[in-house]
Amino acid sequence: MKRNVGTVDRSIRVVLGLALVLAGFYQQQWWGMLGLIPFFSGLAAFCPLYRALGLRKVRLY
Repeated sequence: MKRNVGTVDRSIRVVLGLALVLAGFYQQQWWGMLGLIPFFSGLAAFCPLYRALGLRKVRLY
């Protein structure tokens, strides 16, 4: 997989994904598992949606 997520975008994905997982765990709700998607895409620095849209490396400054 070729990286297509910038450094700031990765950080945001990891933090928000982890926050969603923890909130879902705290509230004992299934939707917290949706936080795994941005969390792991941030760790892998790859977003399949960016690839499908033809975006190369997105940088958030």
